[in-house]
Amino acid sequence: MTVLTRTSPLFLAAAALAVGSCAAFAQSQGEVNLYSSRHYDTDERLYSDFTEATGITINRIEGNADELIARMQAEGANSPADILLTVDTSRLQRAKDAGVLQSVDSDILEERIPTNLQDNDNQWFGFSQRARIIFYDKNDVSEPPLDYLSLADPKYKGLVCHRSSSNVYSQTLLASVIQNHGEEAATTWAQGVVDNFARDPQGGDTDQLAALISGECDISIANTYYFARALRTDVTGVSENIDQIGWVFPAQEAEGAHMNLSGGGVAAHAPNRDNAVAFLEYLSSDQAQQYFSSGNDEFPAVEGVALSESVAKLGTYKADKVDLSAVALNLPAAQKIFNDVGWK
Repeated sequence: MTVLTRTSPLFLAAAALAVGSCAAFAQSQGEVNLYSSRHYDTDERLYSDFTEATGITINRIEGNADELIARMQAEGANSPADILLTVDTSRLQRAKDAGVLQSVDSDILEERIPTNLQDNDNQWFGFSQRARIIFYDKNDVSEPPLDYLSLADPKYKGLVCHRSSSNVYSQTLLASVIQNHGEEAATTWAQGVVDNFARDPQGGDTDQLAALISGECDISIANTYYFARALRTDVTGVSENIDQIGWVFPAQEAEGAHMNLSGGGVAAHAPNRDNAVAFLEYLSSDQAQQYFSSGNDEFPAVEGVALSESVAKLGTYKADKVDLSAVALNLPAAQKIFNDVGWK
C-alpha cells in the first residue's frame, strides 16, 4: 500500500488546494473511481476543478448509499472503488461496519477537519454539514420549542410532523439525544414526540416544510439546507409562502444544534489510493468548502469559510460539538427505541 509523502506532487497539489489556492502546481496522472450517493448537479464544479488542478480523471458511479455499500462488499478485493461519498453519519458508520473503508493518515485532513467530524479510526471524514433544526408556523405557534426535548411537551400535542424512524436523519438525531441525555431520557423523548404527532411519519424534509404551510402540522424538524434552498430557488409548496415559516436553532443554552454530515472515506481496496486521499484533501480546501455552501446550501465543515447568502440568512448559532463517531455507536439503541415506542 502506497502512502503520500510531503514531497510528492499529489501531496503538494492537495496542500495548495487545502489553503484555497488554485495556483499552478505539478500535474499528476491517473484516475480515481468515486462511488457517490450525493446527487447534486452543483458538485460538478468539485469534480472539474479537482481534475483541472491535478490532472486526475474522476470516474463516477452514483446510486443509493446502501446499494453502493452492498456493491462494495460484493466486489470485495476486486472492487474498483477508490472513494465512497455519502450523506449522514449513520451511513458513514454503516460503511465502516461493513468493512468497505480503510484508515487514512493525512496531515491535511487532520488539520482541516474538526476532530468531532472525523471517525475515531480515520476511516471517514465530514466535509459539509446541515443543522437539523426546528421549523414552525409563525401564524399558529407563538412559543415554539427551544430544544429537541421540548418537542415532547404535551402542549404540542397534535402539532408535530416528522420523518419516519427508518430515515437516517431521524436515526442519527435520536442517537445524538442518547449520547447527550442518556437512553432513558431519549426513550421518554421519543414516546412524547410520537404522542404529539399530527399525522403518521411520512415524506422527506421538504414535505415537512410544505406541511407547515398547508396546515397539516405546526411544528417540524428538517435540515437547514432544504430551507435555505427554498430561500434561494423556487421550491414548489414552500418558497411562495416561506415567510410563514419561522425557525429555531435548538438547545442554544445547552449542547447546541444537531449537525448532519456529508462525508466520505477511502475504499478498503482502493486501486488508486494516493489519488483518493488527494481528492478527500481537496474536499477540505477553502475552494471546495465554499462550493458546498454556495452550490448546495450547506455549512462548511472547515471553520472560517464564508457562507453563501442563503445559508447566512439563517443566522449564527451554536452547533453541537458531540463526537459523531460516538453518536454512530448509538444507532442500534436508537432503532430499538423507535421500535419500542411505535415510531413508524
